[in-house]
Amino acid sequence: MSSDTRPHATDASSREESSQPVLALEDVEVHFDKEQRSLSSLFSEPETVKAVDGVSLDVEKNDVVVLVGESGCGKTTLGKTAIGLQRPTGGSVRYRGQDVWDAKDKNGDVEIPHEEIRRALQIIHQDPASSLNPNKKVIKSLSAPLKRWNPELNWHDRIARIHAMLERVGMSPPEDYAGRYPHQLSGGEKQRVALVRALLMNPDVILADEAVSALDVSLRIEMMDLLLEIQDVFNTSFVFISHNLSNARYIAEHADGRIGIMYLGKLVEIGPAEEIVNNPQHPYTKVLMWATADLIPDLDKAVDPPVRRIDIPDPVDPPSGCAFHTRCTKAREVCRHETPDQFDTEHEEHQVACYRALENHEYWQSESLDDE
Repeated sequence: MSSDTRPHATDASSREESSQPVLALEDVEVHFDKEQRSLSSLFSEPETVKAVDGVSLDVEKNDVVVLVGESGCGKTTLGKTAIGLQRPTGGSVRYRGQDVWDAKDKNGDVEIPHEEIRRALQIIHQDPASSLNPNKKVIKSLSAPLKRWNPELNWHDRIARIHAMLERVGMSPPEDYAGRYPHQLSGGEKQRVALVRALLMNPDVILADEAVSALDVSLRIEMMDLLLEIQDVFNTSFVFISHNLSNARYIAEHADGRIGIMYLGKLVEIGPAEEIVNNPQHPYTKVLMWATADLIPDLDKAVDPPVRRIDIPDPVDPPSGCAFHTRCTKAREVCRHETPDQFDTEHEEHQVACYRALENHEYWQSESLDDE
């Protein structure tokens, strides 16, 4: 059996690389019409949910970005938009300089065809069973991408490649696992099969959407270590989605990557793991840290959380100005009316959308909202 587990480069993947990011998101918006449930709503204008509201983000070659936030913050929508599974309603998503949706719509001069972009941007889901055909053995499911993207391989070469990849992710003996149906695999084993299938596409970026959250605690570190090892060996960029700041820290620290904090559709802070955990600049990041026991083990959890209100605002009618001001213990009057941009901090890779990062901003003379 061949010991080479790296997917062989196709003509598309051997394209001369430039210094530009693999993915570049610029002022991306994804707005949905909220589902109408009542009879009276049929005669009114649909309400709009701003799932993603003006996010810019670059993903470099061999990069790791972990998006973190509470349920409904827009992190999964942003991740799917980044890899071309969700069309943005505003802004742009570019793969190596090519607008993804211009390629999809064949609009203008398309330098990178959409089919190549779809191959280069892959996903592994929280529930891998949903993406595996229950009526097909593992070997059949994994043969499909090789047949499509490596037609020069014969049957024996495909089998050898699949077996080598299964062994590479710890599924040994590979012949045994290749002959199983999905229902004969554990949750962790299904996730490894899904990872192998994505890797066989020879991707540039993989979106891992809560890829470890459904696993037992004892298996999460093992799976995260495997993903980090794969990322290093295959030079694949990863965008991880997580609601757990502790998992995000583990992944980003070990990969020398970044953590992005999302709140109500906005990227409110982003930076290296050490900066985000040890020097958080946004009050919402501090709330997430408070809620993650092993990040601040000595904190007395009996004390109230560092928020003015527990409830998250309705995304259909988000607060004006800084969306977090209704819950923020540091909010001042200016936060009601002005929406902060991403400001640099003392660390060159650490940005935050909060006026507290600016020493001379009018925020400091504005009236506090503490008394509300």
